[in-house]
Amino acid sequence: MAIKKKPKSATKKATVKTKPSAKPKAKKQPARKPQAKKKPAKKKVLKPQVISNPSDFESFAKTFIPYRPNKTEKYMNKSQKKHFISILNAWKEALDSEQEKTEQLIQQDQSNFPDSLDRAAKEEEFMLELRKRERERKLISKIEMSLKDIDDDLYGYCETCGVEIGIKRLEARPTATQCIDCKTVDEIKEKQQFG
Repeated sequence: MAIKKKPKSATKKATVKTKPSAKPKAKKQPARKPQAKKKPAKKKVLKPQVISNPSDFESFAKTFIPYRPNKTEKYMNKSQKKHFISILNAWKEALDSEQEKTEQLIQQDQSNFPDSLDRAAKEEEFMLELRKRERERKLISKIEMSLKDIDDDLYGYCETCGVEIGIKRLEARPTATQCIDCKTVDEIKEKQQFG
């Protein structure tokens, strides 16, 4: 059986060009009015937090909101003083409660230990605790001095040069009595004297 070949012209299909379908004309939309500029939203000013239970210093520290002064606000005005009084009182109350806990702990653990090693370990633990409480006692006196300085309108100013200490520095260390420059100079002098 012989296969007959079709001529080349017969195998090509004729291509027919079609016009693209006409799209319906879109209606013109009326010109938009220019939008009025939106006023920027007012920033929410957070007021300093007053502590309801000042002895709960850890929860206060977790929810602490730093003070944000206005540009026109005077340094160490009433609201700033109130902010720092709440911080200092919370700190003092927390330290006082820790002192009481230590006293109770030492009184409760005054038991006789049959083993001398156990007794020595417990006494060493008490000594470390008492050293810590002694540092805290000194800190309490500094806090009381800071509270007195607030009453005398001296709080927030460097005792050496009289410059403003700054709110951020005072929030980091509420008992600070020197600006950062004077404190740096004092530390350098101490290193030179004592090595």
